[in-house]
Amino acid sequence: MDLNDYQKAALRTAAPKEKHNELFHLLLGLVGETGEIAEKAEKIVRDQNSDFSQWDIEDLTKELGDTLWYVAVIADYFGVPLEDVAQLNIAKLADRQNRAMLGGSGDNR
Repeated sequence: MDLNDYQKAALRTAAPKEKHNELFHLLLGLVGETGEIAEKAEKIVRDQNSDFSQWDIEDLTKELGDTLWYVAVIADYFGVPLEDVAQLNIAKLADRQNRAMLGGSGDNR
């Protein structure tokens, strides 16, 4: 499945953009889903001595899917095809790699 096809499919289960506070709902959902991933990672650090081979990959895949759903719907909220998001991100990272700027912090590296 390509990313734009995924985005179209995700939108079948999204609320209308016009719904009151929908963008706020989507942003909170994205933060919540990424927080769930971080919380599960924290438990592996705490309880499994940071042995990430213990991660339930099926569960991780589901949580990543939930996160992807929110990204796809938020992108659509602003009229941005998910394919464009992916292509721009890869181009940005390749540029940073070419300039030996993958490390460090800040958006404008």
